Amino acid sequence: MHDDHSLVESRLKRVLDERIRPAVYPESTPLTVSVWTAPGEPVPVAEGIAAPRTPIEVGARWGAPWGTSWFTVTGTVPAEWAGRTVEALLDLGFDENMPGFQCEGLIYRPDGTPVKGLNPRNQWVRIGSPAAGGEEVVLHVEAASNPVILDYHPFLPTDLGDLETAGTEPQYKLARMDLAVFDETVWHLIQDLEVLGELMAELPVEGARRWNILRAVERALDAIDLQDVNGTAAAARDRLTDVLASPAEPSAHRLSAVGHAHIDSAWLWPLRETVRKVARTTANMTALLRDESDFIYTMSQAQQYAWIKEHRPEVYALVQKAVAEGRFVPAGGMWVEADTNMPGSEAMARQFVHGKRFFIEEFGVENDEAWLPDTFGFAAGLPQIIKAAGSKWLLTQKISWSQINKFPHHTFLWEGINGTRIFTHFPPVDTYNCSMLGREIAHAARNFKDKGVARHSLAPTGWGDGGGGTTREMIAKASRMRDLEGSAMVEWRTPAEFFALAEAEYPNPPVWVGELYLELHRATLTSQAKTKQGNRRSEHLLYEAELWAATAAVRHDAPYPHEQLDRIWKTVLLHQFHDILPGSSIAWVHREAEQTYARVAEELNGIITAAQRALAGPSDGGEVAFNAAPHQRGQTPAGGAALIEPGAGGCSVGPRPEGGYRLDNGLLRVDVDERGLIVSAYDLAARRETVAPGQAANLLQLHSDFPNMWDAWDVDQFYRNTVTDLTDVDVVAVIDEGADTVAVRVVRSFGSSTVTQLIRLTAGVKRLDLDTEVDWRETEKFLKAAFPLDLHADRYAAETQFGHLYRPTHTNTSWEAAKFEACNHRFVHFEEPGWGVALVNDSTYGHDVTRTVRPDAGTTTTVRASLLRAPRFPDPHTDQGVHRFRHALIPGATIGDAVREGYRVNVPERRVPGSADVAPLVTVDNEAVVLSAVKLADDASGDVVVRCYESLGGRAEVRLEAGFAVAGAHRCDLLERPLDGQACELDGDVVELRLRPFEIVTLRLARA
Repeated sequence: MHDDHSLVESRLKRVLDERIRPAVYPESTPLTVSVWTAPGEPVPVAEGIAAPRTPIEVGARWGAPWGTSWFTVTGTVPAEWAGRTVEALLDLGFDENMPGFQCEGLIYRPDGTPVKGLNPRNQWVRIGSPAAGGEEVVLHVEAASNPVILDYHPFLPTDLGDLETAGTEPQYKLARMDLAVFDETVWHLIQDLEVLGELMAELPVEGARRWNILRAVERALDAIDLQDVNGTAAAARDRLTDVLASPAEPSAHRLSAVGHAHIDSAWLWPLRETVRKVARTTANMTALLRDESDFIYTMSQAQQYAWIKEHRPEVYALVQKAVAEGRFVPAGGMWVEADTNMPGSEAMARQFVHGKRFFIEEFGVENDEAWLPDTFGFAAGLPQIIKAAGSKWLLTQKISWSQINKFPHHTFLWEGINGTRIFTHFPPVDTYNCSMLGREIAHAARNFKDKGVARHSLAPTGWGDGGGGTTREMIAKASRMRDLEGSAMVEWRTPAEFFALAEAEYPNPPVWVGELYLELHRATLTSQAKTKQGNRRSEHLLYEAELWAATAAVRHDAPYPHEQLDRIWKTVLLHQFHDILPGSSIAWVHREAEQTYARVAEELNGIITAAQRALAGPSDGGEVAFNAAPHQRGQTPAGGAALIEPGAGGCSVGPRPEGGYRLDNGLLRVDVDERGLIVSAYDLAARRETVAPGQAANLLQLHSDFPNMWDAWDVDQFYRNTVTDLTDVDVVAVIDEGADTVAVRVVRSFGSSTVTQLIRLTAGVKRLDLDTEVDWRETEKFLKAAFPLDLHADRYAAETQFGHLYRPTHTNTSWEAAKFEACNHRFVHFEEPGWGVALVNDSTYGHDVTRTVRPDAGTTTTVRASLLRAPRFPDPHTDQGVHRFRHALIPGATIGDAVREGYRVNVPERRVPGSADVAPLVTVDNEAVVLSAVKLADDASGDVVVRCYESLGGRAEVRLEAGFAVAGAHRCDLLERPLDGQACELDGDVVELRLRPFEIVTLRLARA
């Protein structure tokens, strides 16, 4: 029996490959080809079409890395082809890789009308169906010679990832350029045989259905005359009619297919190339929608729609029409498919604000779903943000990539840190690039974890990552599996239609509480440090710019830079895309990101400076300290400014008898030994040591770092097997002995690198500041800063969006053990009852925590901040150069202290010449409640919008007082739309609020 199956499967494969597929195009004639190569960056379409051409032959090499060549193909349909379907076959030199990872093209008619995209799985363009014969054919192809970065040896370092280092060697050889007769009967026979052959391979060998298919396939192959495939294809199809008509079992799994082309907004290509990838794919998909009446296509990322609106309006017009028809569906409601671990609170909120608003304003579409198929894990604060944006569903697929633990559900409620639950679906097909292969469909049905209580799942269908989208072959296969015995039932549906069905059939799904941690790609929390620093600093500069610009607008009627802030926010949001902020893109992307962040900082500092000068008043030699942080700093109120007063002093530094130095500010006493390591950080009030006995804090440790796969993405647990403690020192010296600040400078050399650190105490502040500058010249190494704490805790807090989550310090189960590298925002916090320690940072995200028991039976809890890596793929020079980090250790810290100091490190005080105190625009009387945004409303109405959240994880009552006359107050969603029945009572200019743990509240205050 098994031999029969094997023989038929082998026969089917050979006949398909060698006889039937070639017969799809039984006759062809060459086209004439000419070319113009753009001298630099891509040019407008009209310029590319009008440029002079030079003849080029098939077989000629073309295309320097990242270049653009405009091909023109011309020809005449032979008169004898009248009445037949004719297509042009345009092969730019494609290999067998997926679309989007090599050369690509977009076809235009002579008048500039876009036709469709070209890629390895989509090389055809319809000329006539039927052709009249004698038609003149003229097509222009904008061809991008993007180099292959992810090749069959995908992790070899390459300089092709940057225009500056890629060279000029032609990358491709022009292949077939023909007009050809398209035999639709043969093409349909291929789809019949592929669907049945793939289904047969997934069915039980002993089952009758498999044998019925096998015999029908055998009869069809017998009906084919191998010397006349075109003449006998119809007869072969007749032999398959019965097995294709046999209906599915009533209990069959229901698979909702939605056309899809996950397009990374940057990855192995730069941002500018994504603009063209989107144009190619959307041109293809709108053409396919016209041809296929059942097909539905979805695309997320408002940024990508905005790109083609700006750069390819002729393609955008096609998209607009298809959206209006309801078959091209904007999905997700975010500006980009962002990383969700690292973006800050406001940034994550603004992803939805700008994304949803774009879809509403452009298309009248409001999304109920968040659409993040490829994002590398999900922060525990996200459910509340999704709900606050007015959405209720989430789709992702990436969690199926986890290496250690298999996630137990495919459809479930995801509960975030504040108790918000979001209906969530992980497609059991385990890919966001489903191509309707029989093994994919069978896997989805077998793999579905919620069988017996639910039977609907979703399959995003089409080539993706680099774009491409759905093909006519996928649609043909889906139509055959709509109601086919032995298969899941496939039907095209929009994301909203799928979620409505899934939610209706599963009223009580299981609940998953806390972060959705991806047990893979953990190194994305550290790779490309400057990109991460640019993001963090841009987020806080935007917070400051909105605050001070709003304050100046209300106080002095200064103009508020609505359009400028909107543009800058969108730039920062774009760079939170899940291959930019995580550091997993080519060198070109990160080089441009660094330049972009510098421009963003310059613009935002300009806004801040202008507003502060307007607020500070004329200078009489004095200075005003502006405090944008949401907590009071000395005598300066949160969100306000005050004249600078002389410092109180009280710091000292002197030598230790054992070597090194002792720093003291009356709150902390810190010992730095002769190696420049912190061997004591003593909390004088609590009479409590922070550093574990016999150990040293701020210890830099160096690991070998060569993961099994995905160099920039992954760090594998075995990296811990080898470690070098960097204890050799070049310099340990006091550099600051003032009454208000004392500091020790430490310089070390290791490998080809150097590090300089400042260990500093400031008067009146219970915080040890650590400034680190690394000139990093290592390769395939991982640098961490270790802090062994004399503290017993079975869990610790890590800041996330609008709050914090707790993670265990133990590894009781494989789920805890898998989290050997995790994410924090501004702080991590460890606590025994009554005493705790926080480690805060200004720009790092990755960390690890371990716990050991000492010989004295005490527990050492060690937290290590991840500083730098040096992977070689896809950027062979990742992180080389000078980096600066700021951390601070806060002994005796509560969670509230951690929140406060985290903001202070990230939002430093600004000193401006002036003479006026500045009262805050908005104040709160409960430090548990943090203001995350104070701004003018986006609709330019002049209303003030305030967003706040409960930061400690408890209940909070707060009086929020405006520093201006308020005519009315209303609770809003994130998009600043008043919520029904949520008007607030005013007590003068005060709103009283009661917040649940980690609750977000957005208020809109109308000015009187």
